[in-house]
Amino acid sequence: MVNLIPEPESVMKLLTDTGAYRRGQFIYPNGKRASHYFQMPLAFRYYDNARILSVGLSRMFRQDKAVSSHLPNISVISPGPGGIMVAFGVRQALTAQQISWAEMENGKRQFRQYVSDDKLFPALIVDDINRTGRAISETIALVRELGAEVIGIGTIVKFEDAPNEFDGIPARSLLSFDVNFYDTEEEWKVSRSASDAPPEHVRF
Repeated sequence: MVNLIPEPESVMKLLTDTGAYRRGQFIYPNGKRASHYFQMPLAFRYYDNARILSVGLSRMFRQDKAVSSHLPNISVISPGPGGIMVAFGVRQALTAQQISWAEMENGKRQFRQYVSDDKLFPALIVDDINRTGRAISETIALVRELGAEVIGIGTIVKFEDAPNEFDGIPARSLLSFDVNFYDTEEEWKVSRSASDAPPEHVRF
């Protein structure tokens, strides 16, 4: 039987080959430095790559009876625009009935106007990266405000410091990444992550 869930090493190779994972010296908007940067849309701009990642995540969900028992009457929801491609890919693989996404508006995460007018099916929350869990937690609250149940959570990449579960719901991922951030240039220079790479300013 073909294993449709790619191994973490294969996922990392795909992300590296497409430039979605980069190594160097990166300065994030909050001023912290790191030796890594993920730009996930670079992996999803090629259909074959997007299919491998989306199908892999969907197979993880299919193995969960809490999810498979509701198919196809589920909603696949992304916490923001960055996860929309993941949501569409997972929806297609699962033949789910609904798809939606939240956005930040006036400093608050919320759905587009009138989304709440229709009944929301039991929801899968998917994203490209689970960094801190904040976006996922806020989306769970949104879904529950609409009276729907969250039955699954999954991302392509999960930072190891991010939550492994949300209210008892496992946070699934294809790749777990050990991330290290440094507050100052001095801290970064004496760290095991230091290199001669020139600094690059990046944005989320």
